[in-house]
Amino acid sequence: MICVAENKLRSVLKKTIPMAGLVVALGLSSWVQAQEIKIGFVSIERILRDSAPAKAAFTKLEQDFSKRGKDLQELESKLKAAAEKNTRDEPVLSDSDKMKRQREFADMDRELQRKRREFNEDVSQQKNEQLNIIVEKANKVIKQIAEAERYDILFQEPVVYISPRVDITDKVLKALNK
Repeated sequence: MICVAENKLRSVLKKTIPMAGLVVALGLSSWVQAQEIKIGFVSIERILRDSAPAKAAFTKLEQDFSKRGKDLQELESKLKAAAEKNTRDEPVLSDSDKMKRQREFADMDRELQRKRREFNEDVSQQKNEQLNIIVEKANKVIKQIAEAERYDILFQEPVVYISPRVDITDKVLKALNK
């Protein structure tokens, strides 16, 4: 008798639990649809490439580092000229003069490498600082737009696919360029 009751209870539960799950799932899906979630996307890559603050920052970087870049090119030219002169004069030089020129050449090469490394580090550091400033400004603008237009979620890269319908990058660029 107990076994028969247990079997009936199991069969009733097997039928009602999936039905209850279906009712809950349908209720949740209709609730989500009623909420209308607003989603957007912003391309930080485009902002860093196309915004007025980014263009101004990169122009300033080029201006700030152009003299040092030219100085490096001049030093490179001097080193190349010294190497060519050393190659031409090598057959007629004494061993001590050859050693002396090789040391001078090696010193010039080390100096050039050191200056190039310092230059690259300085450019990289300044570029990163400027990029961080631009990203901070962009994030403030993005937050303002999100709050004003009541976005629930805004995505940034990397994403696999974005519909142009949800891409608000142009709005952000327009606001940054003011």
